[in-house]
Amino acid sequence: MNTKTTEKASFLKGLTGQILLAMLFGAILGVIVHNSVEAESAQEFSNKIKMLATIFIRLVQMIIAPLVFTTLVVGIAKLGDVKTVGRIGGKALAWFFTASFISLLIGMFYVNLLQPGVGLNLPSVDMSAVSDVTGKTQSLSFENFIEHIVPKSLFEAMATNEILQIVIFSIFFGLSVASVGDYAKPITDFLDRTSHVVLRMVNYVMKFAPIGVFGAIAGVFAVRDFQELAITYFKFFGSFLIGIGTLWAVLFVVGVLFLGKRIKELMKRIVGPLIIAFSTTSSEAVFPKLTEELERFGVKDKIVSFMLPLGYSFNLDGSMMYMTFAGIFIAQAYGIHLDYPTQFTMLFVLMLTSKGIAGVPRASLVVVAATCGMFKIPIEGIALILPIDHFCDMFRSATNVLGNALATSVVGKWEDNKEK
Repeated sequence: MNTKTTEKASFLKGLTGQILLAMLFGAILGVIVHNSVEAESAQEFSNKIKMLATIFIRLVQMIIAPLVFTTLVVGIAKLGDVKTVGRIGGKALAWFFTASFISLLIGMFYVNLLQPGVGLNLPSVDMSAVSDVTGKTQSLSFENFIEHIVPKSLFEAMATNEILQIVIFSIFFGLSVASVGDYAKPITDFLDRTSHVVLRMVNYVMKFAPIGVFGAIAGVFAVRDFQELAITYFKFFGSFLIGIGTLWAVLFVVGVLFLGKRIKELMKRIVGPLIIAFSTTSSEAVFPKLTEELERFGVKDKIVSFMLPLGYSFNLDGSMMYMTFAGIFIAQAYGIHLDYPTQFTMLFVLMLTSKGIAGVPRASLVVVAATCGMFKIPIEGIALILPIDHFCDMFRSATNVLGNALATSVVGKWEDNKEK
């Protein structure tokens, strides 16, 4: 009995327990505000208390660029040559595209099976809220994507937290450091020590996580009546949860196949990052903490530093599942029939256009809107899912974190086996 009490007290003192309590108290406060004040006052309260979440996410964002650069350069330098980098990069991309295809396929399967958009009868939607999403679809093209991934300046990429651009520069810089050999050892040592300092910063920043989570949850529940939204969007949200649940089951089975019993240890390690991503709807917010936990899990730092930045640009499993689901849902809501060849074409378009858009606000919606435009589906249909999108984004963000943790762990195990 004493042991259980001690374990419970220890859990509540830990970061995960504090975050769960912060979510609970945030939801309670948000509901109280929502039910006791006018809508305008609730919105004002929401804007103010959300600043806690904004501060937390900004604190994390200030760490991401130096962490990605230092760890990735050191990781590549330790890998040693272009051949090794190419081998691991090839495995990573093969995993990412396979996972993306399966995720898109799951979304397509459930939206066709459950048809949440057929016979939809929703109240009037706020079309003005769509403008910030549709405005970004104009620049979403293959040409712009190619231009976007290559940085004009490392400093510009770091200032705007463009992870993919930082990755490109770091790969070239790391390979150059490796090719110079011992002459560049002082640079490698300096960056290695810098990365450890940045990781220590992560520990300090994460102490603010429960406060940030509290602000994020309280802000949402102050202006959104979850019960009303759940009833109105019951079929859409329920179908989406079934799809996400299936994707989690697939990821877990894959984890068992490749990691065996160690999948339980991995899940214990990443439960904190999963909860933070879920509550803040930002997978980016847990990047530094996830790096730390995967290294503690036993994945070599050179693999983690190489895989995670790539994964955050190319391996967003939850977002991918949502894209086909939301796109076909909008077509159903407007009574537009899409035959299966057209749907598969949409799937492959989403596969390509979604890569490298991490960090763009409401990135999933931007890609869905652009894809809808290509297939003559009204872009304004995005307004149908905006009211419930925040809650869907919670599950998307957590799934993205799970997918990247699993991909990094599996590739790390493959490399360990090869070295043996």
